[in-house]
Amino acid sequence: MSFRKLLFGILLLAGACALNAAEPRTSINIDKSWRFLRGDAEGAWRAGFDDAAWRLLDVPHDWGIEDDYAQDSPVKRGGGYLGGGVGWYRKALKLDGKDLAGKRIYIEFGGVMANSDVWINEHLLGHRPFGYLPLYYDITDYVKLDGTDNVIAVRADNTEQPASRWYAGDGIYRHVCIHAMDPVHIDEGSVFVTTPAISDAEAQVRVESSFTNRSDRTRKVTVQTTLISPKGKKTRTAPQTFTAAPGQQVSTVQTATVRNPARWDIDSPNVYKAVTTLKADGKVIDSRTDNFGIKETEFRSDTGFWLNGRNIKIKGTCLHNDAGALGSAVPASVWVRRLTLLKELGCNAIRCGHSPMDQAFYDACDQVGLLLFDETFDTWTAAKPNAQRAYNLYWKEWWAYDCEQQIRRVRNHPSLFIYSLGNEIRDNVNRPEGFATFKGLLDLTKRLDPTKPVTMALFRPAESGLYDNGFVENLDVVGTNYRETQLLQAWKDKPTRKIMGTENGSQRESWLLVRDNPAFSGQFIWTGFEYLGEADWPKIGSSSGLFYRSGAWKSIGWQRRSWWTDEPMVRIYRPDDGPRTAFAREMVEDYTPSNPDTKTVELTVYSNCEEVELFRNGVSMGRQPVPEDDSPNVFKVDFVPGTVKAVGLNGGRAVAEHVLRTASAPVRLHLTAERSTIPYDWEEVVYVRAEIEDADGVRYPNSDHRITLQVSGPGELLGVDNDDAYSHERYKSDWRTAYRGQISGIIRATAASGTITVTATADGLEPSTVQVRIR
Repeated sequence: MSFRKLLFGILLLAGACALNAAEPRTSINIDKSWRFLRGDAEGAWRAGFDDAAWRLLDVPHDWGIEDDYAQDSPVKRGGGYLGGGVGWYRKALKLDGKDLAGKRIYIEFGGVMANSDVWINEHLLGHRPFGYLPLYYDITDYVKLDGTDNVIAVRADNTEQPASRWYAGDGIYRHVCIHAMDPVHIDEGSVFVTTPAISDAEAQVRVESSFTNRSDRTRKVTVQTTLISPKGKKTRTAPQTFTAAPGQQVSTVQTATVRNPARWDIDSPNVYKAVTTLKADGKVIDSRTDNFGIKETEFRSDTGFWLNGRNIKIKGTCLHNDAGALGSAVPASVWVRRLTLLKELGCNAIRCGHSPMDQAFYDACDQVGLLLFDETFDTWTAAKPNAQRAYNLYWKEWWAYDCEQQIRRVRNHPSLFIYSLGNEIRDNVNRPEGFATFKGLLDLTKRLDPTKPVTMALFRPAESGLYDNGFVENLDVVGTNYRETQLLQAWKDKPTRKIMGTENGSQRESWLLVRDNPAFSGQFIWTGFEYLGEADWPKIGSSSGLFYRSGAWKSIGWQRRSWWTDEPMVRIYRPDDGPRTAFAREMVEDYTPSNPDTKTVELTVYSNCEEVELFRNGVSMGRQPVPEDDSPNVFKVDFVPGTVKAVGLNGGRAVAEHVLRTASAPVRLHLTAERSTIPYDWEEVVYVRAEIEDADGVRYPNSDHRITLQVSGPGELLGVDNDDAYSHERYKSDWRTAYRGQISGIIRATAASGTITVTATADGLEPSTVQVRIR
């Protein structure tokens, strides 16, 4: 499926207001025109409060990413030296009583980071510490439908710091909408679709749901679900009729048989829809659509993971919820782009590390075809270093509510295949209170979804005695972060255990343990993309990613592709000899050393071919077999300016090549856009990249030019980045200092038609322009 078609499918689902958009429900997006104040304001929840001087903006919005970097930022290393404090949002909203009269009305926030309080018309709807999950409040009794203003006020409090071990963002960073529905309606999160029996000929589908009669009279209600295949074929359950008294909740179970089911798989991500409807008095009074998939997964102690009857290695990566220069307010197209790049690299599974993600992310996993490893909590009751004021402060009061909400919102996703109860939890599960916390979480997870296995990303289990005292036998799959040798030994000590690496480094030795041991189900590399936070000043973000923040490939990404894919590939890198080596020694994809006195150069070649041959200026520098232990090929050659080319060979025949050229003096900029057209939609952005080139079009990496991006026409520049983990320049700007000869920008359309023109300029260099048409 093309990126364009894939993204279109996901955009139909993305955003809080699209989740329950089927008639007869009414959903109203209220993202636009909020008033925002960075700081506290006494009485800002009152309807008559004067907010005229506050900033006018649209949500989703992350105020932290707008900050200047500061070493003394209260969020410290965990929050990436950005954000914190208090922020207020207010909105005056008129609602049409003609359309909404007699309905139950709810307000939904996709996410507010964090410790939020929400008011409508001076009524406090609720307080919520956890910032990663949606807020869903019934406002029926407080909303005005007479055409006068309904005043919504939101306070987000991020003053308790450090509260996270990574950049989490601040404010209303996901969509907001109003839902209106019949007083008799399907309960939020109640629909649960399972497939108890699957064969090539048919699949048995079971649909659980519940509805509540919130009217003042007894109602006779008929429930029916229509299952829609990826090709549009419909299968209906038998209708069931119930009599519901006022205030009564009714639980239902419906079954149907789908003939010749199209299974969800990483290579064919077939997504079904379950459309559940309620009828009363001869008409449909409520309807909602939930996606689901038909698939078979199994962990075996001797052969690892099986998907739809095939034994495969889980080749996973972990992801955080930020997207570099965008912070945590991430459009759906960014998730599609990131997951598509990871799949191109050979990744087949994603671990949410270590929090619930945006709805668009889960939909993207379903559509792209990536197995989903869901994880809700990074802490229980015990604090962690660099996040002492985190969820541990609220665990006892909120864990059950938050756990239940998360499982109900993700359990139908076709991509979901395993739950994690926590990441490197510091609670002592060898003590009664620690084990009781674990057992409560395990039991609740299994009650809400008994169809999927449960694991934990264990913290030093061998040292804690968890392999010996029987604790890991409570888990369906034994998982540990790093320490792969210990995990493998735990399996050897008891071969009935099912094992998987829940978080792993990118070292070759870790991969070989997985590759060469059938019992090892797979691994999840930390991380797929570089992220903000969890770094010591002057560094501002993690360098562990297989991709840079902008989506540019890294050497370890190409190395991983050489291990995880079969399509012939070859890639040349060399050690960085630039000024950044004082902080970190990385590999760079160029043949232009920064040291003019360079005499020799060590070229590392990643390939999955049988052999690799290196040419310098057309002359062979030797041919090497690609090692069976997945080591890269290394060629040490005299540095001679010109061209180096690596050729991958299978059966003596060239099947892949990669060329690097020495750059001469920089003379111009070259600006490119990843997409030539873009719709007018908050969820859609286009990445542009400005590179410094010589006269022959070769990227010049050794320049610190300040590059400015100017946007004209119906578009806006959302942020700029250069992928430098030590850069303290602002993301919300129109310029960035070049790093390795490039910067990137992110563009969004601001009107329904027209052409966006982006121009890159820098002192002493020829400018470059690119256009993006709004379709």
